[in-house]
Amino acid sequence: MDKLRLDKWLWAARFYKTRSLASDAVEGGRVHLNGSRTKPAREVRPGDVLTLTAGETWTVAVKALSDRRGPAHVARLLYEETPESLAAREMAREARRFVADPAADRHGRPTKRDRRLLSRYGES
Repeated sequence: MDKLRLDKWLWAARFYKTRSLASDAVEGGRVHLNGSRTKPAREVRPGDVLTLTAGETWTVAVKALSDRRGPAHVARLLYEETPESLAAREMAREARRFVADPAADRHGRPTKRDRRLLSRYGES
């Protein structure tokens, strides 16, 4: 096998859970093949470079093809992530660690006492 549909490869490499999700991502412009937007039926070959946004931005080089979805350790052999992409994802992960969650201090509905205090501040 020397070429394979892009959506099928993305599914086999475990970037997306289903082929239809992979197809929707390609059609939505979240997957670029060799720097340009493409279609799900476009054929991918070893050596091609994919840039995909699936929660994070990945830049990977296609190393092998498979039309079967196997275990994660086998799927990892289908591509190689570029060092720049790996460093950028690591920096983004570190940046997220220090950002406070905006909903961390919310604990459900306000109590009756909280509502009374809020209405007092609103009246003055």
